Amino acid sequence: MKTYLAPVNEIEKKWYVVDAENKVLGRLATEIANRLRGKHKPTFSPFMDNGDFIIVTNADKIKLTGNKWNDKMYYRHTSYMGGLKESNAKDLMVKHPTDLVMFAVKGMLPKNKLGAAQLKKLKVYAGVKHPHAAQQPAVLDI
Repeated sequence: MKTYLAPVNEIEKKWYVVDAENKVLGRLATEIANRLRGKHKPTFSPFMDNGDFIIVTNADKIKLTGNKWNDKMYYRHTSYMGGLKESNAKDLMVKHPTDLVMFAVKGMLPKNKLGAAQLKKLKVYAGVKHPHAAQQPAVLDI
């Protein structure tokens, strides 16, 4: 049996809006990552980008379970010696509320050029408004 390979010009990419208000971060991120990769489509191929565009609104109202607001740590490096910086989820939410969703989804995508291309299809906004009304996105209930 041969594997079906969808031609690039026949791949249809839709736009969806997801409201992240009162949603658990990890469960929301898995659904978003599956949609970005295109695993929900029958034409899924692990080496092709045939996923949809996702717009996440209200990222500043997302929930974390347990004591993760204080215990979950995010690390970055300044490229200087001893320049490892860390912040917990609560501090990151105050400074950059969209980064919690971006980091969670990024960790669930492939670690290569394909994953970087799929991450560019994710648009995250802290409030309700977004500049993608021209794409006529459909509401996606997760």
